Amino acid sequence: MQPTLTPYLALVDIANRAKAQAKGLPARQEVKPYWTGIGFSILGHRFVAAMEDVVELLEVPQYTFIPGVQPWVRGVANVRGRLLPLVDLAAFFGGHLTNSRQRRRVLVLEQGKLYVGLIVDELHGMQHLALEFGKLPPADLAESFAPMISGQFELQQGRWLVFDLQALVNDFQFADAAAH
Repeated sequence: MQPTLTPYLALVDIANRAKAQAKGLPARQEVKPYWTGIGFSILGHRFVAAMEDVVELLEVPQYTFIPGVQPWVRGVANVRGRLLPLVDLAAFFGGHLTNSRQRRRVLVLEQGKLYVGLIVDELHGMQHLALEFGKLPPADLAESFAPMISGQFELQQGRWLVFDLQALVNDFQFADAAAH
C-alpha cells in the first residue's frame, strides 16, 4: 500500500512523471530567407517579378483596338470602370504569345500615373525562391531581354529569370506606344 501523499508531494509526483514521459523539444532549425515574386512565362522563358510591382492578376479581358499605336499595344479594356491599356509583352520583345487565350493572363502594374496590363503566356503564381541560391547574373539571354533582367535563380527544375518591371516601365521604347 502506498503511503498517503500530501497535496504538495502529489503535485511533485505528477510533475516528475509528466517530465519522464514528455517528448523533447524539436531540433532548432535555421530559417532560410526567401524572395517572393509572381511567376510567368513568355517566349519559352520563365520569369519572376517582384510582388510589390504587380497590383493585380487578371484573365485577359475583352478589349478595344486602338488605332495609331505600336503593334504590341493590343488595346484598352474597361476594368471596373478604369481604362486599362493592354500590352502584349511577347510582341514587345519581338515574338508572339504561344499559349491559347484561356491560359494567358494579365499582370497589372500601377505606379503613379502609369496603369497598364501586361499580357503573358502563362501565370505560375507566387514563387518563393530561397536566397541561398542567390540572384545569379543572367547568362545566354536574348539581347532584347537583357536590360529587363536583374538576375536569375537556378533551381533543379530550371531557371527563373528575375524580370525588373521598373526597368520595363522606364524603358523609352515601352513609354513610346505611338506608331511611327
